[in-house]
Amino acid sequence: MIPALDLIRQYQAHKSEIAEAVFGVLESGKYINGPKVAAFEEAMAQYVGTGQAVALNSGTDALYLALRALDVGPGDEVVTTPFTFAATTETIVAAGATPVFADIDPVTFDLDPGGIEVAITSRTKAILPVHLYGLPADMPRILAIADRHGLAVIEDCAQAVGAEIDGKRVGSIGTIGCFSFFPTKNLGAFGDGGMITTGDNALAKRIRKLRAHGAASKYYHEEVGVNSRLDEIQAAILLIKLGHIEEWILRRRQLAHAYDRLLGDLCDIQVPAAPRSVRHVYHQYTVRVFRQRDAVRESLGHRGVASTVYYPTPLHLQPVHAQLGLKRGAYPEAERAAQEVLSLPIFPEMRDDELQAVAAALKDATVAT
Repeated sequence: MIPALDLIRQYQAHKSEIAEAVFGVLESGKYINGPKVAAFEEAMAQYVGTGQAVALNSGTDALYLALRALDVGPGDEVVTTPFTFAATTETIVAAGATPVFADIDPVTFDLDPGGIEVAITSRTKAILPVHLYGLPADMPRILAIADRHGLAVIEDCAQAVGAEIDGKRVGSIGTIGCFSFFPTKNLGAFGDGGMITTGDNALAKRIRKLRAHGAASKYYHEEVGVNSRLDEIQAAILLIKLGHIEEWILRRRQLAHAYDRLLGDLCDIQVPAAPRSVRHVYHQYTVRVFRQRDAVRESLGHRGVASTVYYPTPLHLQPVHAQLGLKRGAYPEAERAAQEVLSLPIFPEMRDDELQAVAAALKDATVAT
């Protein structure tokens, strides 16, 4: 079986340097908020292109604490996409606010700026675009809308570390960038991890306080916070991996372009969009299957190819958001995407012959169905 992702290959390729980093932390006796966390924060701030980076224990907490730092709470609304992972909206609800959806662009799968403005009300506090699959959302248009209405922009960069728009990296474009280091991400820890990036020193300072139980100094708590600290071992591993991220992105892009060449002429398949002004980092290589997606996926499995559907049910149709009263047909592009998207295997250690086998299997599967 050709896997959708193989983390073991990546570990084996960097086993010795990771082991050295981990044992170095164990021997230091400093396991929380130590020098590796500080070094990783500094390195990520430099890589993303922001003045500040604050390490946290998950991408979910990054979103939640970004909302908290911006004083988003009860009575407020946040405009976002219905076609994303549940963490994007559960954090809005956890902060006490209400998610308001705008539909997606049918080509990029990202939040469609054309639908944002009509979703804005007097209660809107922020816009939360998701750089889905590693393709940046249309930030110039989103920022223009935000400026007109005096709104903050929180970038969900969970799948898009290293992605760029006109040479500027995601996480440095909006008010705050939120990253996940879940193991399957392009920059993944050996457990959970997250980070916010921002050019606003005051926001970074508040998030540092919120991540440590709302304490401005030890045992002096100014507000209700959480325990959200990235541990030293994960920071040490992520520092090693950050040193390889550009070569991994290059390889992902090479693989994606090879897929484009091999699959571009299939009439039942739409390959991913890649506008010239952006750098797509291909956390996922996601195609549209216009006819019988589920049957095609089953056929791929029989041919020894793993594939994944991100995401089979849009958030506005999930039981968790039933109180919003939204029905099928509310966001047709998100609903159509949920029926058609299929993510094919892609990871930096993937061999060329494996990619060719995936492409051949997909061609056979589309003919067979």
